[in-house]
Amino acid sequence: MIEFALFSALIVAAIVVTRWWIETRSRGLALSRLNSSEVTEKEPAATRPEFRPAMRRHRWFAWCIGGITIVLLLAFVPVTAQVSVVAGLMVGMLIDQVETMLSEQRMARIEQQLSEAIDLMVGTLKSGGSLSRALQTALDESRAPLHAELEEVVGRIRFGDDPQSVMEELAQRVPLESFRIFSLALAVHWEVGGSLAPTLATVGKTIRDRIEISRRIRSMTAQSRVSTIAVLLTTYFIGAIMWVNDPGRMRSFLSTSIGQTAVSFAMLLEVIGIVWSNSMSRLRF
Repeated sequence: MIEFALFSALIVAAIVVTRWWIETRSRGLALSRLNSSEVTEKEPAATRPEFRPAMRRHRWFAWCIGGITIVLLLAFVPVTAQVSVVAGLMVGMLIDQVETMLSEQRMARIEQQLSEAIDLMVGTLKSGGSLSRALQTALDESRAPLHAELEEVVGRIRFGDDPQSVMEELAQRVPLESFRIFSLALAVHWEVGGSLAPTLATVGKTIRDRIEISRRIRSMTAQSRVSTIAVLLTTYFIGAIMWVNDPGRMRSFLSTSIGQTAVSFAMLLEVIGIVWSNSMSRLRF
């Protein structure tokens, strides 16, 4: 029993550390790609203010719920510690996957809003309006979450901040390649001038192509996500039917060390399968 608990704890720790390392490495690669085109800094790096990112994640919430689940199971449900730990791990992993899905939906929504805002800016520029007027038009017609970002950009430029620094900070707050392309196009225009409407039209077309590719890939990987959910629900549905049909035998099975070990190991494998399936179906450019 103690050996299995230690083994389960090591597996859980390995999963958490591996997931943290993969996400940290992916985030570092994304930031290095976004910062590959350097803009001249106007102030030292040590005095540069820290910006609050628009794409905030709340990954701690999932693991807090998982920890609360472990405590509640140990306090109010007659199960062993190993089953409680694995159940809490599964709950935390499922909530983490839901939070990741909501974050991806938010990123897709703000990217779609950016393409619409660029179309409005192109129309304003082609009709003879200035870039400031085009940004104001995009701000007036935008909705959350893009509205707050454009509002800060327009407000800072209106109060006299350097436009290139403002656009660079926009790309830092929203770490998406679409915003990086958009901010670089505006920064280059403010530095060298020229006709901005054709450039923005090309940027908008590129963003719409990325969105279209993302939607196609998500539709093609939807089968794997549905299959994962179906297998997970089917497992517990069969377990519930067996419990209803013969509760005495199920209770006797779960009261033995072999039954508890088998249930814990099966739940642990489900956690690994959920993480593996979602990592394989996640979109990466």
